[in-house]
Amino acid sequence: MSSKYLSYEPALNRTFKGKRIVNQAEQRFFLIRFLLDENPSYREIGVPSDAAEQRYLLRALLNVREPQPIREEFLRVQDAYLQAENAAKGITDAADLIPVQPGITLWQGDITTLKCDAIVNAATMTGCYCPNHSCIDNAIHTYAGVQLRLACAEIMDKQGHPEPAGQAKITPAFNLPCRYVLHTVGPIVSGQVTTQDKKLLASCYRSCLELAAQNQLKSVAFCCISTGEFHFPNELAAQIAVQTVKQFLAQNTSVKKVIFNVFKDMDRKIYERLLQTN
Repeated sequence: MSSKYLSYEPALNRTFKGKRIVNQAEQRFFLIRFLLDENPSYREIGVPSDAAEQRYLLRALLNVREPQPIREEFLRVQDAYLQAENAAKGITDAADLIPVQPGITLWQGDITTLKCDAIVNAATMTGCYCPNHSCIDNAIHTYAGVQLRLACAEIMDKQGHPEPAGQAKITPAFNLPCRYVLHTVGPIVSGQVTTQDKKLLASCYRSCLELAAQNQLKSVAFCCISTGEFHFPNELAAQIAVQTVKQFLAQNTSVKKVIFNVFKDMDRKIYERLLQTN
């Protein structure tokens, strides 16, 4: 085997012969090797010796894995590894964020590092299966762990049909610093934005907030639903988001803090302007 790749034998010694996996590198190696061995078509793939390449491979394997049961041994190692990885990125506590309006906060950053009651994933429930894709759906499922896809698949199995746009579901957040993930499918825009597109986007925000209130949650962080991959114009999407959230917060509700989470500078500037003028 090339020196670029690590031997499988040390992982066997550390994990199956009574020796503890004691650090991040060993945990990562175990997780990769476990996922490779789980699928016969992957068994000739070696584990790179470079840490960055290992992280890339592990994320890819997590992304493409179908929702199916997995051994407790894997989950114990995965949970320890992901919690340490998430902590290393730096956790932001929503309680420390300063509101720009009563009940509304604007924050630019990685939503998977936000400690709050719930974050919103604009997704198709079981997650993005494209290896190492840059979408928020991929990141949330990666750093939550395989349990999130399993939980979403169970909901979909019981529902018996794909999740329609404009509704919301709730799951635990597993290894993320937030407590729950609210899943909503936003409208996909093709060409001109229609009245129905606008109604569905508003329904996404409203459905998430209603579900949060039903579960007595106090803080909810929204990503920019339907922008990006789903082609909803950023400015119009932000207008709908702000209007819908403000209407909801005017009611008597358990939700006391809504965080508009943005990743791009463009979206931050849009929300800054809207929240200063409305």
